[in-house]
Order: sequence, then structure tokens, then C-alpha cells
Amino acid sequence: MSSAPIDTAVDATARARDFLGVTRLTNSALRGWLHGLPGVDHVGCDARAADLGTRSIKNDAKLWAIDLAISMIDLTTLEGSDTAGKVRGLCAKALTPDASDLSTPRPAAVCVYGDMVPVAREALGTDSGVGIAAVATAFPSGRASMAVKLADTREAVAASANEIDMVIDRGAFLAGDYLTVFHQIADVKQACGPARLKVIMETGELVTYDNVRRASWLSMLAGGDFIKTSTGKVAPAATLPVTIVMLEAVRDWFALTGEMVGVKPAGGIRTSKEAIKFLVAVNEVAGEEWLDNKWFRFGASSLLNDLVLQRQRMKLGFYSGADYVTDDAPSLY
Repeated sequence: MSSAPIDTAVDATARARDFLGVTRLTNSALRGWLHGLPGVDHVGCDARAADLGTRSIKNDAKLWAIDLAISMIDLTTLEGSDTAGKVRGLCAKALTPDASDLSTPRPAAVCVYGDMVPVAREALGTDSGVGIAAVATAFPSGRASMAVKLADTREAVAASANEIDMVIDRGAFLAGDYLTVFHQIADVKQACGPARLKVIMETGELVTYDNVRRASWLSMLAGGDFIKTSTGKVAPAATLPVTIVMLEAVRDWFALTGEMVGVKPAGGIRTSKEAIKFLVAVNEVAGEEWLDNKWFRFGASSLLNDLVLQRQRMKLGFYSGADYVTDDAPSLY
């Protein structure tokens, strides 16, 4: 199983033509294909999410799930007030999530604005195992020219970002201009070079589950390595039903193509209990192959603190006080 990265935007277009069975990739062809996808049963999806949310795991399985969730976090700071010192502090936290227990896993990555990538790289080094994800393409609005979006992406990759989190043009998508969104994703993918691309759909603005499904498939068709719910700047951000729709999409994409694509819910997931609900959904909907930080991430900041406190309780038999974890400024993340 592989993510079969696309090398160029031309390859993406050629593959899309083959996938759709057309000689020319047009907006009409994309519209027909996307609107031909099965509709999402809204009530059924909400009911399934509610059912999965009642599942519980105990003892050793719970400790395993907590460690897995920690390893899946993209530890995030995306504020206009971010400073080099704040990013260094975030990186220190990623390197040592719990100074009282050095066996605590490290998060998968830190997620910062592109101009903070050099600061993060200096703080993390090159062999810590913690990656650097940079938001790009005029995050969070996506309102900029493609020249600006591509320059934003290339600068972050040149500064040693391992992953790029881009935002789609929701206005174009909602207006039915799917071809523009396709080409933007494919062009950014090309600009990423060796970095993996996470495509942020901002599901809170897409409104319907059908739109989430269409945006998921469009993002995968254009070459996205991950599909991501949200910027964390718009409510609602990551919800379990929306994540289930996305997990169904990557499962079905894999069944059709043999390519694995990751999923990243971001924004609003703050507690261990919530994180475990998402892991249950990953296992039940997509399958255990996605229970790996190569294929599933949480975009979060405060979630790590709660996971560390729950981990301490399970190992020590009692809760530590909040003073035993670092404080984070409140945000949607």
C-alpha cells in the first residue's frame, strides 16, 4: 500500500482523465462525477457517530490508545501573535511532552506559519522524529493569487517543512468551479516537492455532508496526501460525523485505487475522551491500517495536555494537578 505521490500537475490531470474516463478534463466532467457520488445519509451518519461515541476501552487498551493519540498530534500554534519564543516553547513541549516520564511518545509534528519554520527546525533538529507542518496558500482564508500561494508553499518547503497544510478556495468550490480547485491542489502538490500535502477543506463552511464527500474525493483526485477538516479558525471545526464522511472517502478511494490517503481532524478536539472516540471511528470506518500517524493526525494544542494527564493517572493511579503540564493560550485548536 502506498500514497503514490504525483510528481507534476500534468500527471494529476492525466490521471484524473483516466479515472473519469474522459479525453479532456473539464469542469462539466468533474461536476458530473462528483455529483454522481452517492449522497450521504445525514441522519444515518449522525446516528453512527453517536453510536461510535458510546464505545469505551479500558486498562491496557486505553493506555495504548492514549500513547497512539499523542503520537498522532500535530502540535499547533497559528496565531498572529506567535513569536519565535512561543514556537521554541512549542517545540520543547513536542520533544519532551512529560518531563516526569521520558517514555511518553512525541507528537508527529509541530504545525506553524511558514515564516516560523526555520525557528522550529533549529529547535527540533533533524533527527528528533518530530516533523514540521507549515500552513500555506494564504491560510486561513485562501484568498490570494496562485502566484502568492505557490510562493508561500515553496518558501516553507525550502525552509525544511516536511508537510504543507493548504486551504482550498471554498468560494470556487461552493460556486461549482471544481476544475479551479482541482488545478490549485495539483499545482500546490507540485510545489511541495518532497513534502506531503494536507488539503484543508474547511468543512464548517461547506455546510453539507455531501459537499464534504465531494471535496474529499476532489482533493484525493488532485493528489492530496491527506484530507483535513478545518483551519481551526471557523466553527464548527472537526466533528465526528464529518470525520466519518472523510474516513469513508479514503477507505473507498483505497478500494478503488490501492492508494492510502490520510485524514486529519483539526480544531476543537481537546480531551482524551474525544480523541479516543475518533480513534474508534478510524478503526471501525477506515480500518486498522489508518491507526498510524502516517495516515491519521489530530490538529491540536491543548489536547496533548489532557492526554499526558490521563496517561499519568493510568500509570500512577491518581491525577496530577494542571500545574504539571505546560499552559496553552486558548484557541479553537
